[in-house]
Amino acid sequence: MSDKRKTNADAGFISDFDVYLFKQGAHRKMYEKLGSHAASQGGKDGVSFAVWAPNAEYVSVVGNWNGWNRGSHPLKPRWDESGIWEGFVPGIGRGEVYKYHISSRVKGYKVDKADPYAFRNESPPKTASIVWEPEYEWGDAEWMKTRRDPNSLSSPLSIYEVHLGSWMRVPEERGRSLTYRELAPRLADYVKSTGFTHVELLPVMEHPFYGSWGYQVTGYFAPTGRYGAPEDFMYLVDTLHQSGIGVILDWVPSHFPNDQHGLAFFDGTHLYEHSDPRKGFHPDWKSCIFNYGRNEVKAFLNSSAMLWLDMYHADGLRVDGVASMLYLDYSRKKGEWVPNEYGGNENLPAIEFIKNLNLSVYSEHKDVQTIAEESTAWPMVSRPTYVGGLGFGMKWNMGWMNDTLEYFSKDPVYRKHLQNTLTFSILYAFSENFVLPLSHDEVVHAKGSLIRRMPGDLWQKFANLRALFGYMFGHPGKKLLFMGGEIGQWAEWNHDSSVEWHLLGFPLHSGLKSWVSDLNRLYREEPALYELDFSHHWFEWVDFRDYNQSVISFVRKSTKGEMILVVCNFTPLPRNGYRLSVPRAGRWAEKLNSDSHFYGGSGVGNSGGVWAGPSDSRGSLEINLPPLGVLFFKHEG
Repeated sequence: MSDKRKTNADAGFISDFDVYLFKQGAHRKMYEKLGSHAASQGGKDGVSFAVWAPNAEYVSVVGNWNGWNRGSHPLKPRWDESGIWEGFVPGIGRGEVYKYHISSRVKGYKVDKADPYAFRNESPPKTASIVWEPEYEWGDAEWMKTRRDPNSLSSPLSIYEVHLGSWMRVPEERGRSLTYRELAPRLADYVKSTGFTHVELLPVMEHPFYGSWGYQVTGYFAPTGRYGAPEDFMYLVDTLHQSGIGVILDWVPSHFPNDQHGLAFFDGTHLYEHSDPRKGFHPDWKSCIFNYGRNEVKAFLNSSAMLWLDMYHADGLRVDGVASMLYLDYSRKKGEWVPNEYGGNENLPAIEFIKNLNLSVYSEHKDVQTIAEESTAWPMVSRPTYVGGLGFGMKWNMGWMNDTLEYFSKDPVYRKHLQNTLTFSILYAFSENFVLPLSHDEVVHAKGSLIRRMPGDLWQKFANLRALFGYMFGHPGKKLLFMGGEIGQWAEWNHDSSVEWHLLGFPLHSGLKSWVSDLNRLYREEPALYELDFSHHWFEWVDFRDYNQSVISFVRKSTKGEMILVVCNFTPLPRNGYRLSVPRAGRWAEKLNSDSHFYGGSGVGNSGGVWAGPSDSRGSLEINLPPLGVLFFKHEG
């Protein structure tokens, strides 16, 4: 059954109850009320406009149809002191380009602003809004009906992180980015062939500066026009869904840029941002911080989040910069921040907003996930609000990422001194619902690509990277890998360049991609590797003390009693006859070996499996450990 997005008969009509919810910060669908919407009035078709500008003295709509005349189509303030200005323009419709001209009652400030609630904007560097209500025939009804299962915390989630503008380009056309519709079949086929369950898209919301990667948003309700119309983005999501692939969107409620046409100083006052620069200006990103204590701002952000779930069928939101929202002193020195009313550094209005956001999302979309990018030890980020948590479904495990990359970047001769760095993550692995992220942030700003960060000669670099990915897929937690990592891209990620697809013509690169594909396949096939990611009862160390040989081994278990044994040798020395005491005697089948010739390895292995003889109540196993290798065994009785 298809679902077509059509004009809402009530769109643009603002009731007293809408205003009440808006002023309470409780409106979740304000995008249906504010902004521009097709309407009829007095028997004439046209467009209704509504914008929140409480400190304006005069507001008008300017566009191509009136020659951008600031005096020809004024809006009127509502009688209810809501700060909303509204009006109707007959004879215009879909596709009209417009802005709001605002004359402030404060210091005579005058400015032309893009519509904060616009569904479509001009493609940058142009900055106007476009009258547009997306209409699209969805074909993903089957996915939407059953997506609770693939989006569940007890399902395999292997996420391929993508920047749409640089995943693949057209070299014959001066390296231009693909459009949404060009991307759709290519990305869907690639993700399906490599076995990832979901894609995560760096922010697609409209942003003026391409080099911000989408993290400096001006259009919170509009996909960027760089790659096509809103319907084209819907087509991309639809195509992925019909291929059985979930779609997670990066969403940025933590800050916004100060571009003149955007939200900053919107009506001549600090309307969306906090007026005190100690609370309203972000020192790292040189951008504005939302005033989370203002109810209308909370309604704006809540409505934005809901739009991407409602209108664009997103399966989840990865919320950027949560740590910067939680702490008043985030990235600030003494004297540069203001304590809360209790003298602490917690941003109480932001915490309340985050909790209400997650409550709103899960109350209306029980089959999606919210994921926090949160880099501190804030407790219970991914725990329900009713037990005192922030209410996210999952959280990025930044500690695991930092420690793991530190370990793998070291020459193996030094790794015996860093064994605790690697194994420490299990002490807190079950305190949150963690995603293990090897994200875009780890391959930019002179950090180098993942393959370049691996030590040793060419062969060892690839063996190390295969071992890193193998360890990652064995470790408890959902998985995330940024594009290019799966093929061993040499160049650090550059948003102006494509992934280095030509490298797949070389055996080591194609072998690495095959290894990632097979890891994804095994991960999806074996419930022991994903079913109970967030419970310590289903993880068991076999041996984490062999630091002299830099070997670790552990077992993952399923509810049906299945067992997967993961053994990692992080030195370039093969170890024949390596003994382990495993939970069960019997045959252990070798399911994957990162050192297989097929992946570019040296071929040290165990001929498909080994037998564990009885030893007390356990089994005694003797295996061959490949150099810089990771082995996956399954107990078969």
